Amino acid sequence: MHKIAVQEGLDRIGEYLAARGYQVEKIGFDAASQVKDKDYDAIVLSGINDNFLGVCDTVTRAPVIIATGMTEEMIYQQLEKRLQ
Repeated sequence: MHKIAVQEGLDRIGEYLAARGYQVEKIGFDAASQVKDKDYDAIVLSGINDNFLGVCDTVTRAPVIIATGMTEEMIYQQLEKRLQ
């Protein structure tokens, strides 16, 4: 089971992914400090703050998906592709 960090405010996405077998953990808006030293397979962020992507790239090797403009199914498909 893949462990996915989902930023707060993206509850529908978290529920959608959990229903499809992912282990989902909610993280706050201070994503960089919350993913550091954690073993996430992927991270889903809202994209409200562009700096999250840059910070997460330096803190974790897990794929980061910015949810802006994406449906739950699109995010799911991205995870399926990236986590094969």
